[in-house]
Amino acid sequence: MASVMRTTGRIFLGSALTFAGVSHLAWAREEFRAQVPKSLPLDPDTTVLASGVAEIGLGTALLFSSQQHRPVAGNAAGLFFAAVFPGNIAQYVHKRDGFGLDTDRKRLVRLFFQPALIGLAVWSTRRPS
Repeated sequence: MASVMRTTGRIFLGSALTFAGVSHLAWAREEFRAQVPKSLPLDPDTTVLASGVAEIGLGTALLFSSQQHRPVAGNAAGLFFAAVFPGNIAQYVHKRDGFGLDTDRKRLVRLFFQPALIGLAVWSTRRPS
């Protein structure tokens, strides 16, 4: 049962990352710009495009890596989620709307999902003991 749950979590996360990455490059670029911290010394659009490419790569790795390489993909995805967390914090602190996160409460609740995504990335790519 644990193996099925891990596989389901990995496939869900890989699919979600791939979809989000494609949306970075296409229809949701403006929404993702709201999450780029103004303190980041890069052009927001470049940041959104680069993170989209990274998400597509990570999602694909989660979906298609061999069992031997899945922990590397999971660790990389977890590190990515940690790296973009400051953007989520900036969206909350600066009260920037995006993706329906149009209240302080919604933006705050979203912050609690990032550690869950990190945990899912790592947990779903480990072999059950």
